[in-house]
Amino acid sequence: MALAIVLMALVAAAVLFHFLSPWWLTPLASNWGQIDTTLMITLAITGAFFIAINLFIAYCLIRFRQRDGHRAAHDPENKKLEGWLTGLTAVGIIAMLAPGLFVYAAYIDPPADSLVFEAVGQQWQWRFRFPGRDGRLGVTDSRFVSAENPLGLAPNDPRGQDDVLILNSEVHLPVGKPIKVLLRSQDVLHDFYVPPFRARMNLVPGMVTHFWFTPTRTGRFEILCAQLCGVGHFNMRGYVVVEEPAAFQAWLGRQSTFAHGATRTPVAATGAALPAQGKLLAQSRGCVACHSDDGSARVGPSWKGLYGKTETLADGSTVQVDPAYIAESIRTPNAKIVHGYPAIMPPFSLSDPELAALIAYMKTLSDKTVAQAGTP
Repeated sequence: MALAIVLMALVAAAVLFHFLSPWWLTPLASNWGQIDTTLMITLAITGAFFIAINLFIAYCLIRFRQRDGHRAAHDPENKKLEGWLTGLTAVGIIAMLAPGLFVYAAYIDPPADSLVFEAVGQQWQWRFRFPGRDGRLGVTDSRFVSAENPLGLAPNDPRGQDDVLILNSEVHLPVGKPIKVLLRSQDVLHDFYVPPFRARMNLVPGMVTHFWFTPTRTGRFEILCAQLCGVGHFNMRGYVVVEEPAAFQAWLGRQSTFAHGATRTPVAATGAALPAQGKLLAQSRGCVACHSDDGSARVGPSWKGLYGKTETLADGSTVQVDPAYIAESIRTPNAKIVHGYPAIMPPFSLSDPELAALIAYMKTLSDKTVAQAGTP
């Protein structure tokens, strides 16, 4: 009897939590209300089965409980009951799957007039690419990835010369325009997910996946990676800024193309702004996921007090943290592993100006100096 009461209380609590819960879907900001409907259908069906099964168990515990020395009869075969259970289960599964199949078919079938852009994921950062005036994206290949060409565009492909490259984590899109998103990963499995758009898709290494959506309201929306992609997964964030078409075209016109030097994130060459640029780079490239700036413990050494320090390596040798060592640690991180830390950092393709900015920022977090003061 006590178990039956617990089961009924569990059902009542689950129903009340569903209807009174303060956690709910974010306001819809795209055309994919169908996905909300599909989710609600699934929730309603699974919820109905959850209630029915638990109340049925509670009923059986009460109705067929042992009393007055009599025990419940054992009925190992009941073909009628088995038939009803099989039929209801099949209907429930079909009702859950069928809407999703129709919605998914539409989800990957963009309109012909869609604006195309590419989102490229890499531990733990986002970069973006738009076609230029020719309306076509250039060919890419991992063979061409370098510090000067981080997205791996084919240098001799004329279609890619006017491609617009966005080498930071913020991309702008026009409101009310169908958008086709091409997705490409440069290392491991990622997932492009913007919750208010109800839109997400995996970035599978070696493949180009896609989906489409139409933004329906302006605003700034966060991009999340919805696949566990390593220790810095939580920090793989970006932003989609949805604005009026005229504002979008003005923003796009200010960006550089592949042919005109849009190969790196702009970095100030010298001056007091250099550490600030380095801090922005550390945030946009995902460095802060593993390296703190306040001395707190993370999976990698903290940058506070690191510059100029003498580090002990895993093989027992020591090294001074100077510009040359920092450059080596970023570009070939497994060459020298600091004692007590795992060899999990992926290599980063940074230009010399970017390295100079990061080093300038690291210097502001330390009161030490080194004899080799030049930048790489």
